[in-house]
Amino acid sequence: MIKLEQIHRDFQVGDQVVHALDDINLEINQGEYLSVMGPSGSGKSTLLNLIGMLDHPTSGRYYLNGKDVTELDELEEAQTRNTNIGFVFQAFHLVPRLTAAENIELPLILAGISPEERKPKVENALELMHLTDRAHHKPEQLSGGQRQRVAIARATIMEPSVILADEPTGNLDQKSGHDVIKTLESLNQKDMTLIVVTHDQALGDRSHRAIRMVDGRIEQDIKNSGRHDTNQ
Repeated sequence: MIKLEQIHRDFQVGDQVVHALDDINLEINQGEYLSVMGPSGSGKSTLLNLIGMLDHPTSGRYYLNGKDVTELDELEEAQTRNTNIGFVFQAFHLVPRLTAAENIELPLILAGISPEERKPKVENALELMHLTDRAHHKPEQLSGGQRQRVAIARATIMEPSVILADEPTGNLDQKSGHDVIKTLESLNQKDMTLIVVTHDQALGDRSHRAIRMVDGRIEQDIKNSGRHDTNQ
C-alpha cells in the first residue's frame, strides 16, 4: 500500500548538505499500526511529511496504492492527499475562528461535497468523538483532549486509508493522551493504516510494528509482541 524505494531527502544548510533521509526502503501494508521512533533530528517527521506528500524526496520513488506519487503535479497531489491521507499534529492546527463542527467540515468543503451530504457526516463524526455537546465551541473553548479529538475527526472525515500522527499526545496530560491514543487505535481497528511518530516508548510499544530511525536511516524494524490493547 505504501512503498518507499531508495528515498533520499537532502537539505542545504550553509555550505553543508544534511541527509535528513538516507536510502529509506520501507513497505507498509493496509491496516498496519506502525510507530516511528528515534532521537531528535533522526528524520522521523521528515519521513512522515514525505509519506503525507507535504514534502518531496530528493531522489527515490514513493508508491501509494500502487501509484507512483512522485510523478504527480500539484493538483493531483493535493487531490490524492485529501482523499487518502489524514493528518493529526501535536499542535492541533485547528482554525481558531471556526467552531468544532466547522473545523471538521472543512475537508468536505474543500472536496466540493454538497451541504446536504456534509451535515450528516459532520454530525456522525462529532458523535463518534463524543463532541456533540461541543459542536459550536471554538478551539479556545475546548480542552486539549477535545481539540485533538476535533483534529482527529477532521483528519478522518474523508475516510482516508492512512492516518499520520506526529506526536499526537505531546501537548496533552496523561489521561487525555491515553484517550486520544485509544481513539486512534479504534480507527486502526477499522482497517485505517495508522503511523505514529513518538518519543514515548510506552506509546511505541502499543503499535504492532515499530521502526527506529538514527541519522536519517532505519536502524531497526521489528514486530511488537501483542502489547496493543485498546482497553488499556
